[in-house]
Amino acid sequence: MNSNIRFELSFKNISQLENKLNFCKTNNIKNINIPCKGLIKKDLFNSTIKHISKNYHEFNVTYHYSLYHQYSKNKENSYQEFLDFVKSSQTNKNFEILLVSGSNKKKNFDSVNVLAYLKKEKNLKVKLGIAYNPYLKKYYNIFSERERFEKKFSTGLINSIWFQYGTDIKVLQNEVTYLKKVVKEELNLFGSLFIPSKQFIARFKFRPWKEVYISEKCLYALENFFDFTNDLVSFYKKNNITPVIESDFSSSEKLDSVYSFLENER
Repeated sequence: MNSNIRFELSFKNISQLENKLNFCKTNNIKNINIPCKGLIKKDLFNSTIKHISKNYHEFNVTYHYSLYHQYSKNKENSYQEFLDFVKSSQTNKNFEILLVSGSNKKKNFDSVNVLAYLKKEKNLKVKLGIAYNPYLKKYYNIFSERERFEKKFSTGLINSIWFQYGTDIKVLQNEVTYLKKVVKEELNLFGSLFIPSKQFIARFKFRPWKEVYISEKCLYALENFFDFTNDLVSFYKKNNITPVIESDFSSSEKLDSVYSFLENER
C-alpha cells in the first residue's frame, strides 16, 4: 500500500512548498496532492502549478480544482479558465485533476454543471476525479449525493472517486457497495486519511469542518481514534482504496507515524 499512497501538501507560500517538496524527494514520496483551499487559491494556486511543472518533473501530482475558490468575475470567464486548465493537463503526463465544487457551491456553477459543459467540448479527451461524501444523508440530512454522482458519472469524463473523511465505516461500506453497483468499469478509488493526535482533536472540536463527520467517541478518547484509524486503513486496503494522507507529514517523526498506521492495519 505504501508505494501507492498519496500525500496532500499544505503551505502558505512557494518557499514552504519548496521545503515540503524537497522533504518528499528525500523520503522517496512521488504521489502528491495540491489542494485548492485556504491560502492555496487564485495566484498562489496558479504559481504552484507553474513552479512544480517547471522544477519538479519527478512527482505525480493531482491538483484539486475548486470551482468556488477559482471563480473569477462570472460563470463564462470562470469556465474558460477551467477549460484552459484542463487542456494544459493533457500535455503533462504527471498532472491530474480532482474537480470539486468547493465548500460553498456557486448557483448553476458547480461540478455537475461544469462537467455537463465539458462533455460538449469537441476534441477534448480528459479524465477527471470527483469527490464523494458518504456521510451527507445520515448525518447532514442531504439526500442528493448519489443523484449528483450519477449525473457526473454519466458524462463519461470520470476516472476516479475521492471519498470524504468520516468515522462511520458502516456508512462508508454502504456507499462503496452502491458505487460498485452503479459503476461497471474499473475506477481508481481514493480515501482521505488523518493521523489522530491531541492537536487534531482540539482543532476539530474548536472549529468543526463543514459536512465532515467525526464521532464523539473518537473526539473524546485518542485511543478510540487510533483504533478507528487502524480499522479504516484495513477497510481501504480490502476495498482497493488508496489512502490520501491529509495530516502534516513533513518531519521524520510525523512520517514514521503515518507509515506505522499503514503497516500495522488489522
